[in-house]
This record gives sequence, C-alpha cells and structure tokens, in this order.
Amino acid sequence: MESNERARAEVQRLEGTAWQASRSFSPAVVTSGGRTVWLAGQTTLVDLEGKDITGQFEPQARTIFALINKTLERLGASLQNMVSMTVFINDPRNGDRFVQIRNEHFQGGNFPASALVTVSNFARPGCVIEIQSVAVI
Repeated sequence: MESNERARAEVQRLEGTAWQASRSFSPAVVTSGGRTVWLAGQTTLVDLEGKDITGQFEPQARTIFALINKTLERLGASLQNMVSMTVFINDPRNGDRFVQIRNEHFQGGNFPASALVTVSNFARPGCVIEIQSVAVI
C-alpha cells in the first residue's frame, strides 16, 4: 500500500444482551484500518437556530448529536462512524430519556460502546449534558 493510501475502516460491533440493546449500546466495538477521530467533548447552550436552550436536557442532547454529526461530516463521515461515547449528565433521571434519543440516531443495533456518567457540574453553567466520542472512518 502506498503511504498516502488509507486502509478502509472495518467495524465490528459485538452483539449485546437484550438489556444492552434496550439501552442502545454495544458491549464492545472492534475496528481495524481507517482513521481514528477523537472528538472533543461537545456541549451547547443554543440550538442550531441560535435559540437559548440553557438547562434543557432534550434540546441540548439533540443539538449535541447534530453538532457532532456536523463535525464528522467535515471529515466525510457521520454519527454512524461513532464507535465509542462517554456521556456526562447532571441528573440521573435523564438517563432513560438519553437512551431513547441515542436510539433514534443509532438504529439496527449499530450502537457505539458507551458509558453514562452523572456529574454535579459542567464547565459552562446551564449545560446539563456533554458527549465525548470516538469515530473510525
């Protein structure tokens, strides 16, 4: 292979238990080839139209997924290339709602590996969720 050619990414998602599938995550994702993209933690206080969504869980979660997707699109990829995510929320009562929102973006069992962590605060007041992720393209 020439030095400027890149090996095509191959991704294998291990099938999880029924519970893992119901929570929209894979127990493990194995990759080979391609490029690894380490995405910075994403937060937001405004939606894509510039509307203030301070303190609003669902609008922030949906906008964060859209912003991550926009970043990946700049690399010729999409959320479907995501292999891992660490999700930080400030209220554990939002965990089930997050799983529902994530399931909308990753259907057919093509879920990233994931961790969901509850924290007390974020660097920016008004943020209620942050997602840090890894993609392979």
